[in-house]
Amino acid sequence: MLSYQHIYHAGNLADVQKHALLAWMLDYMTQKEKPVSYLETHAGRALYDLTSAEAVKTGEAAKGIDVARSWFAADHPYIRVLNAIRAAHGPKAYPGSPRIASEILRVQDQIHLAELHPQEAEGLRAAMAGTGARVMVQDGFEMAQSIAPPDPRRGLLLIDPSYEIKSDYKRIPTIIGQLHRKWNVGVIALWYPILTEGPHVPMLRALEALSLPGALRHEVRFPPAREGHRMVGSGMFIVNAPYGMEAEAAFLTRKFKTLK
Repeated sequence: MLSYQHIYHAGNLADVQKHALLAWMLDYMTQKEKPVSYLETHAGRALYDLTSAEAVKTGEAAKGIDVARSWFAADHPYIRVLNAIRAAHGPKAYPGSPRIASEILRVQDQIHLAELHPQEAEGLRAAMAGTGARVMVQDGFEMAQSIAPPDPRRGLLLIDPSYEIKSDYKRIPTIIGQLHRKWNVGVIALWYPILTEGPHVPMLRALEALSLPGALRHEVRFPPAREGHRMVGSGMFIVNAPYGMEAEAAFLTRKFKTLK
């Protein structure tokens, strides 16, 4: 049984990078009237309480969104979503990526979410009630393969595993290659941790060898959340990156470099 629960890490600096880029991409894609499909392979519980014992235990949000919120203008889509969620759920609520998507997407858009962990899936259903999202308790890679290409075809897939299953590093390039062949217009966004031992490096080499169109690789570094913590940065590899993505990524790079 998988044990990973994101509540221990919600709102950390990796979330800031991932969610700021995700919100920007979805906001950009919804500027056109054409409908959008959003798929997510490892959705988590979608809504987090940063005053919970789990979040307080690690203190990662205090070094993450509590610091980084000031980096963004009030009209940045990430901050617009954060403010909306906190207005509805309290000043220490934090949206996971499914809620970021549901806040930005419109009634004509489709949301497909997979979560295999039973407890997280139960929380996901509760957090997404009334949004029209389709929630599936199944392997996220299987979900993406079964739906791609989605209807509507214009859309974004977020692959955001915990990497608790170490073989994910090896299998992800093959999966992304398969998904792109089935859904060549889809934006495929992969998040990965940067750990001290560098397990992401062979995965990135394999992805770059695929020569996927519009590929953008963005990485940020940050201090460990606590002594001995192995994560020292995070990355996003995006296929068919939307126009203007490079500028948004460069903005984040500058902000992360201010961290001590």
